Amino acid sequence: MRVVVQRSKEARVLVNQETVGEIEHGLVLLVGITHGDNAADAAYLADKIANLRIFEDGEGKMNLSLLDKGGQILSISQFTLYGDTRKGRRPNFMEAARPEEANPIYELLNEEFRKKGIIVETGIFGAMMDVQLTNDGPVTLIVESKEKK
Repeated sequence: MRVVVQRSKEARVLVNQETVGEIEHGLVLLVGITHGDNAADAAYLADKIANLRIFEDGEGKMNLSLLDKGGQILSISQFTLYGDTRKGRRPNFMEAARPEEANPIYELLNEEFRKKGIIVETGIFGAMMDVQLTNDGPVTLIVESKEKK
């Protein structure tokens, strides 16, 4: 799994011009799933991301996690994170898991965050979505569950 993590002051996702998910402060996650990703990958990433010390403490140092700050998550499925652009001009998406494989893993990831007491809002898997956010910092990281061969 590959997740783009963006620290956010506020964010929302719209489908057909209707808000389907919205958070105040926390993290926006763009979640890509590849072949062979499983529940262990989801559990690892949920723990890693929930505990990343990327929020500032009283001294302005990135020393606090989402759990420390009580932030929320806006989770968006994003198969294009596994787009391969090395050859030609059109991305190849062969490394992205098919929807029937990816959606259950995506849902597991979101459930792992909820088990930690984090409020999780989502878009609609597979839908065309408009994501609006105020990136805080900006702080943007890429986190992967494991090195894929």
